[in-house]
Amino acid sequence: MGVLRDRFSRPRKPRAPDTAPVPGPELTRPRWYGRNAELAETGVGTMARRLPALIAHALRLAWRANRRDTMAAVGLNLTAGLCTAFGLLATTGVLTALFTGGPTPDRVRAAVPSLAMVAAAVAAKAGLTAAAGWAQARLRPQVERLVEVRLYELTTAVELTALDDSAFLDELQRAESRGMTAAPSMVDHMVDMLTAAVGVAAAAGALGVLHPVLLPLLLLTALPEGWAAIRAARLGYLTELTLVSARRRKWILSDLMTDRHHAAEVRSAGVRGVLLGQFGRLAGHVRAAQLDLARRQTLAQVHGAALKGAATAMVYVALGLLLWRGLMPLAVAGTAVLAIRAGQSSLVNLIYAVNRCYEDGLYFGDYLAFCTRAEARLRQPGGGAHPAPPGDFKEITADGVTFTYPGGGAPALRGVSMRIRAGEIVALVGENGSGKTTLAKILAGLYTPDDGEVRWDQVPVGRADPDLLRAHIAVIAQDHTHWPMTARDNIALGDESPRDDLQHAVETAATASGADQVVDGLADRYDTLLDRRFEGGVELSGGQWQRLAAARGFYRRAPLLICDEPTAALDARAEHALFERIRGHAHGRTVLLITHRLASVRHADRIYVFDRGHITEHGDHSTLMGVNGLYAELYTLQASAYQPPAEPM
Repeated sequence: MGVLRDRFSRPRKPRAPDTAPVPGPELTRPRWYGRNAELAETGVGTMARRLPALIAHALRLAWRANRRDTMAAVGLNLTAGLCTAFGLLATTGVLTALFTGGPTPDRVRAAVPSLAMVAAAVAAKAGLTAAAGWAQARLRPQVERLVEVRLYELTTAVELTALDDSAFLDELQRAESRGMTAAPSMVDHMVDMLTAAVGVAAAAGALGVLHPVLLPLLLLTALPEGWAAIRAARLGYLTELTLVSARRRKWILSDLMTDRHHAAEVRSAGVRGVLLGQFGRLAGHVRAAQLDLARRQTLAQVHGAALKGAATAMVYVALGLLLWRGLMPLAVAGTAVLAIRAGQSSLVNLIYAVNRCYEDGLYFGDYLAFCTRAEARLRQPGGGAHPAPPGDFKEITADGVTFTYPGGGAPALRGVSMRIRAGEIVALVGENGSGKTTLAKILAGLYTPDDGEVRWDQVPVGRADPDLLRAHIAVIAQDHTHWPMTARDNIALGDESPRDDLQHAVETAATASGADQVVDGLADRYDTLLDRRFEGGVELSGGQWQRLAAARGFYRRAPLLICDEPTAALDARAEHALFERIRGHAHGRTVLLITHRLASVRHADRIYVFDRGHITEHGDHSTLMGVNGLYAELYTLQASAYQPPAEPM
């Protein structure tokens, strides 16, 4: 691993993150910033065209989350806006009554009806706004749940190669870190924008009735602030876009420095300084970008505020001229001042809401784009075919399979052909990186070959239903997951069988793998939580986890059992016992065994020897030893380690 190089050289003094602000070459590679198409999509003109579609998408999302709350939030805010317009027009009646001639008591009495209408409008608006806010607050968590579930439905279903693709992972980081939270925020700001727009329309309508010339002047005051807000949002998004990879790497390094799983090696290997140094360089790069963003956003806001002040002055100069020329009565001018202030307040809210919709729309667009790309990378069965029922297939064949990992240079597999007959134990052996595990994943339908085909009987795996195919396969893996669940759930993994049936099957699988000995030593046996990060949780050793992983594979009772280095963490006695259990458990099942322990494959029906992505030899143990090729060389090399040293002559 890159961060571990030179780990046994001279001790390094830990370096504080702030002492390494200069980005390394990995942060300035053109490919990280070569997003010209995406940068072009953040232009004001482009976003102005895209924003209505994004708002419509957010509205549909809200509608799916809860129709009643969506209708309440929109309808109540619209009604509240009508109350604003009614209140402003009623204010004209109040001022007209007060500014007419006659005794003061008479003028006050004349103003009472209009004043009552103003009070009723204000009270109604307050009640409607509160009810709309409640509906809006209810809507947010429901929208949040929808977008979260959709994202993780896709990430758990995309083809495995997508998660080996760095570009796809960057898109996922953007969708998960900001895009997912932007969706409920956009719904909020969409409703706020609608509310503010109704307020602006109410004020504008009142001004249009009072004097038409005031309306365009009021709208003019919104342009500078709107420009500043949109520019600040675009600058923020572009900065976030360039920091995607840096933030993802920071997260990876922070996990290395904080996770219990890595803590021992971080200390024993002396890599603390290396990790802090790399994290500091990344943090310094992010900090420098954010400080530059703050400077540019502040300049945009200052320019916008200055222009807004000038535009506001123009509005009041125009109002003064209308009064001076006698083109507007004093009572109407008073109402116009109130309407201008209400309109400017609504304009500020509208600009803020549009700006946030614009900003959230950039990130929400990332979320939608990721979902579209992820949907394109879902495994789609063709023709509706599917593998034979469990235990009923006769043969699995691979024919000319070639496969290259995303971003990889040389193919991991080159024209590989093999077959597995039902009921056989077939072993894949070879040196590290020779393609054994890759082929197993292709046989299991986790990867799609670039060329060639895998068939279960006569059904191509590419035409099979992925979920049905995987239900036919059980896996005992070397790199198995330590699920933060109980011992029972680690074996059954979400099986919803009745409790009694499930418990019997769990205990049978645990006994078959030797995991029952592990469970017997736990305080709550099968109900023990296997995660020390939670209260009452415990942590198992590597060998104990390996036995649980084997129990998980035995529990599934699938017709094909893939064992990928199943004894890597076991001692010699436990390793021998597990291989014996696998052979005993294989009765009536087909086993694909991947291992470096060649003594364990002597009894396999067929052995395939891999070398640099090719199958160079195949046959049973006796045949391969007779060929005297790579298998015989590796077997003899391992066997010699157990022979006593030769006596000196």
